[in-house]
Amino acid sequence: MKGFLGVDVGSVSTNIVVINENGEVLAEKYLRTNGRPIEVVQEGIHEVGRELNGEVEIASAGTTGSARFLASMIIGADVVKNEITAHAVAASAVVPGVRTIIEIGGQDSKIIILRDGVVTDFAMNTVCAAGTGSFLDQQASRLLIPIEEFGNYALKSKNPVRIAGRCAVFAESDMIHKQQLGYNIEDIIAGLCEALVRNYMNNVGKGKEILEPVIFQGGVAANAGLVQAFNKYLNTKVTVPPHFAVMGAIGAALLAKEAYAKKKGTNFKGFNLRDIKFVTNSFECKGCSNACEVVQFFQNGELLARWGDRCGKWELQTA
Repeated sequence: MKGFLGVDVGSVSTNIVVINENGEVLAEKYLRTNGRPIEVVQEGIHEVGRELNGEVEIASAGTTGSARFLASMIIGADVVKNEITAHAVAASAVVPGVRTIIEIGGQDSKIIILRDGVVTDFAMNTVCAAGTGSFLDQQASRLLIPIEEFGNYALKSKNPVRIAGRCAVFAESDMIHKQQLGYNIEDIIAGLCEALVRNYMNNVGKGKEILEPVIFQGGVAANAGLVQAFNKYLNTKVTVPPHFAVMGAIGAALLAKEAYAKKKGTNFKGFNLRDIKFVTNSFECKGCSNACEVVQFFQNGELLARWGDRCGKWELQTA
């Protein structure tokens, strides 16, 4: 059976997906990057290979995410695309005609506007951490609540408390203040979810025309309280797709499938990436005032690629 591999490497999570020729998910992995993207990609690919048990041949592979170029060197990708394109492709496959994508990950959030299947506008928020997965992890940990249960507390609320959600610092201090006033934890968490939705809409979604169908994806979509808060704020039904946490990887896999249809063959290095030693280092170019940081990528001691220079003087990419 032919399969198509998608890898999405972000600052918090690394997501790996294999789909078949019908776009159905055969295997998926949601892993913590933990600041070790190379090792996590190697281990994740190995685990997926073991799960597929030799029954699937990877016909094409794609990467996306903030470390997409590094990931492409590791796995031998045939397609490298940005997160906006990957998420839009995946969402369109799940909900044909989707016009608004809300995507919230570990450390950033974004909104993607589509019209007739084409991305017409998007925005990203990488400054304020309020509402992202890492912030919600911190609050769940502080309240001694498993993050998997955090959103369910909000669903039990009868009277959500007004929380200042303009930034992570204000939101946390206001939550503590409300606790000290004696409000119950369900109302505080529900109020936090509503505050984070207001923050998202007033920053990332500001000036955007939000039209149905609306999809909510990314790891934070697991939070039922935030889903409810988005439904309430937008006064519409927000769809959470079945594989919401790995939609970027699904998009990369679909793009790899599309590339395979145009050109047979793949650069994929196989599932035994753990047997290969990958090393990266960098140096500062002194050639001009730009002082570019040039990244070098080695495979088993052999220089495989360089990137990061603006003029192309050091650029080397053989894979």
